Amino acid sequence: MNSASHRIYEDIFALFCAGLFVAFGVYLFQAQDLMVGGAAGLALLGTHATGMDFGLVFFVINIPFYALAWTQISKRFTLNTFVSVTTISVMSEQVHHFVDISRIHPLFAAVMGGILIGVGILMMFRHKSSLGGLGILAYYLQARFGIRAGTFQLAVDSVILLSALVFISPYLVGISILAALCLNLVISLNHRPERYQLATKQSRAPQGGRLSTQQG
Repeated sequence: MNSASHRIYEDIFALFCAGLFVAFGVYLFQAQDLMVGGAAGLALLGTHATGMDFGLVFFVINIPFYALAWTQISKRFTLNTFVSVTTISVMSEQVHHFVDISRIHPLFAAVMGGILIGVGILMMFRHKSSLGGLGILAYYLQARFGIRAGTFQLAVDSVILLSALVFISPYLVGISILAALCLNLVISLNHRPERYQLATKQSRAPQGGRLSTQQG
């Protein structure tokens, strides 16, 4: 069954919502000095190393990957990813104007933050978008050289989390691994398009008593 493409306004609203999920998840991570993988993880490392704002670092990191997405994936995917990245970059720097967390347990921040980011990424996938950065590179390496995207992403995320030991304690790195597990579980358990096909309607043919199948 071929699914209908989303309309532009549907993409914009969905990607805005997804950006809010990811931005708030990052806010929870920052509140407890936790880490995450991918481009967001690189941006968090950048904030520790340079003191620059997460939103700015995250936006700049993704710039080189847009050309790769434009030429190797699709123009729509590139534009949607640009919308997602820009939303996260802006909103991650504005969350503290609306939310003030005086106390939160690191374990809860890790689990909830991981789930929020996972849901946000899942929404992006459904609307032909991504968090950009390393996800785009992983897709290209798999398509061009046969390197499995999941294996590449896991290797890079491991390096990012290990690098975080320079800036945060082993305890927080361990909790960050829990956050990464929650994030990936949300995606792996829910990004299964084959499970969500519309139910098949069966109706009897007018003659011969034979059943005809029609997609609902």
